[in-house]
Amino acid sequence: MRRMRIVLRLLALVGLVLGAGACSHGHGHHDATVHHRFDDAEMWAKEFEDPERDAWQKPDEVIAALNLPPQGRVADIGSATGYFTVRIARSHPDAVVYGADVEPSMTDYLRARAAREGLANVRAITAAPDDPKLPEPVDVVLVVDTFHHIDARPDYFRRLREHTLRPGGRVAIVDFKKGAPRGPPDSHKLAPEQVIAEMAEAGFELADRPDLLPYQYLLIFRAR
Repeated sequence: MRRMRIVLRLLALVGLVLGAGACSHGHGHHDATVHHRFDDAEMWAKEFEDPERDAWQKPDEVIAALNLPPQGRVADIGSATGYFTVRIARSHPDAVVYGADVEPSMTDYLRARAAREGLANVRAITAAPDDPKLPEPVDVVLVVDTFHHIDARPDYFRRLREHTLRPGGRVAIVDFKKGAPRGPPDSHKLAPEQVIAEMAEAGFELADRPDLLPYQYLLIFRAR
């Protein structure tokens, strides 16, 4: 089950970079991805960090919408090679940024990348499927293209609310809209209304819904 979650998350990331969709040439990418090993983070980084992603992912606008407090603590859950982790660390050098991923090769890559790029405020964490394993509470949790791969999501985010968020902390979820030409097949995408309902079950309320992205929604929650 853990390997399948990794496969699905990598499929989504390859799809979001290469434009693979349920009705385009995504089937070929699925076959290629399934037959690759996932311990070659350098290889996957070429896909995940493709500069063309910036045009529609709009990382600077997403980070601005997080409204991080001075000297804040932020966790990027499902960080992979650190696309958002390193950008947050650069734009907020006074923050501590945790990049958490269940795949050890990805956290090894992120740790080496942060050292190579001189980002002393990045902490790479190998998470468990049911626990991000953060060493301290944080102000903001960012979950990009990962929410739909988490098992028992209401329980996961209920524990996160109780143990991982500082008072007044927020959770920002970015995921693909159904029908978007990028990302995984529609069968793996969740409507924003389902995300809102599951987060309500976990004890969160929707605080903001910035309309920034062409293929994804951004939902920002706070604990009730």
